[in-house]
Amino acid sequence: MPLKPLYDITPFTVLDYPDHLAAIFWFAKCNMRCVYCYNKDIVFGEGKTTEEEALAFLQSRIGLLEAVVLSGGEATLYSGLEDFCKKVKQLKFKIKLDTNGLNPGMIKVLVENGLVDYIALDYKAPKEKYYEITKDKHFDRFSKTLNFLIQKQFPFEVRTTVHSDLLRVEEINRIIKDLLKRGYSGTYYLQPFVFSENTIGKVKEEKILFDLSQLSHELKVVWRK
Repeated sequence: MPLKPLYDITPFTVLDYPDHLAAIFWFAKCNMRCVYCYNKDIVFGEGKTTEEEALAFLQSRIGLLEAVVLSGGEATLYSGLEDFCKKVKQLKFKIKLDTNGLNPGMIKVLVENGLVDYIALDYKAPKEKYYEITKDKHFDRFSKTLNFLIQKQFPFEVRTTVHSDLLRVEEINRIIKDLLKRGYSGTYYLQPFVFSENTIGKVKEEKILFDLSQLSHELKVVWRK
């Protein structure tokens, strides 16, 4: 039976890859259990779409779309991702990777071989709260990925999902301070928690967002609605 790494395909988006018309490939499984995650079915579910079916979809969109977003779940868990990206590139599509950064080896391979064009890296929480938010203890792996992307001057963004019960203003400021210390000079995106009855940690609904004026102004910070 063919391997089915993808949970689903979103055929069209203008929001997920800046300035590009794209499709989203949602990879099944994740190595985190973020308490606010609303993609529970993707995190715990099985893949439904084969690599061949995904590539056939892209072939049908040549001339209509410019790019593919590899999201999830966590796409870097797929051992065949390097070869898959090569096939996507052969079809002349740009590739954006959404990642938690826990597979620095895979990310290094993709970047150094020109198999990805843009990366959105999730900075889930400061080191001292990393496990509480993600249920994963490997902040060092994320840290290695962040340092690599900064040192390579690769096109990427850093983003954090915010819920005031989980991350306070002072903790966001600690993330900003860490990013500055490492040499990150790009935009830091904050994205509000999306309420769902299906979140992994049963996080309650929240509608109040803190004011950007409360944050450090040393780095450009943008709320992404």
